[in-house]
Amino acid sequence: MRAARLIKMVLLLQARPSMTGPELAQELEVSERTVARDVLSLSEAGVPVYADRGRSGGYRLIGGYRTRLTGLGRSEAEALFLSGVPSALREMGLADAASAARLKVSAALLPELRDAATGAAQRFHLDAPAWYQEPRTPALLPAVAGAVWDDRRITARYLRKDIEVERQLEPYGLVLKAGVWYLAARAQGDFRVYRVDRFTAVEVPDGGEGGGEDGAEGPTGGGRFIRDEAFDLPAFWAERAAQFARSLLREEVVIRLSAHGVRRLPHVTERAAAEEAIDAARSGDGPDAQGRLTVRLAVESAEVAYAQLLGLGPEGEVLHPLALRERFAAAARRTAALYA
Repeated sequence: MRAARLIKMVLLLQARPSMTGPELAQELEVSERTVARDVLSLSEAGVPVYADRGRSGGYRLIGGYRTRLTGLGRSEAEALFLSGVPSALREMGLADAASAARLKVSAALLPELRDAATGAAQRFHLDAPAWYQEPRTPALLPAVAGAVWDDRRITARYLRKDIEVERQLEPYGLVLKAGVWYLAARAQGDFRVYRVDRFTAVEVPDGGEGGGEDGAEGPTGGGRFIRDEAFDLPAFWAERAAQFARSLLREEVVIRLSAHGVRRLPHVTERAAAEEAIDAARSGDGPDAQGRLTVRLAVESAEVAYAQLLGLGPEGEVLHPLALRERFAAAARRTAALYA
């Protein structure tokens, strides 16, 4: 444990010009006294750690001391930072180990490769499903992925319903959602989402990197494009996913909820819709004299709402539509008969 902590301290100091005792203590989750003892141990072992005194002081490495990963190319470094899925690592309790590994790699990389982690995160994002599903790998995925890595425009033929259309795309990133690959790309100035398995043909032009007055190519030319540095793939995908979820909610039900039902609603229905409905009800009439809150909830359909709202049990009373209320009343009578 102590040896691992000493290594992490060296890597932290290697990655930053200077760190104070409190900063190191927080990063290493130890006391400042332990930090001072560890610094002394490193010095005795020949690691040139220097302590600056004063209010702006701290610890730093001197003499250009560092370790390096030699022979690691950019593509290898970027692929390495894609090897961990954050949500899955957290659930398995490996987040700290993954963080330490990334820190070691970042500290050891050559300066020109330090942006590998950021570059990978902005080009590929995994939206993992709640349970494992075998992903379907589209035949054209390797060509699309290669264009994403190289910031290279593609000409794609795409099935939109039953019609095949051709699009000139700037491929920004790939997302794997519930076993399906999606491409986030800019087309005619707008960012859009395409299912990769609906591509029927992908052409990656071999054009050079000139052509425009400023040295960039025209909007539909071959070769590489200049990425918009403000584009954030995870944020873009989260926004589009939320828009898609809202587009499915075409009907409305009215429910009277107990306090426990209010807490349960986001767990049995679409979370964003439930939270919006609860906020609107609270800012409107608020709870009634019995402490129950009446909400107007957007749902996909009455059938889906029936399956979801059964999970509330007696904590939720459907008021509208009447057909759905009658269905719940019949279900309640059958349930009462079972426990009579």
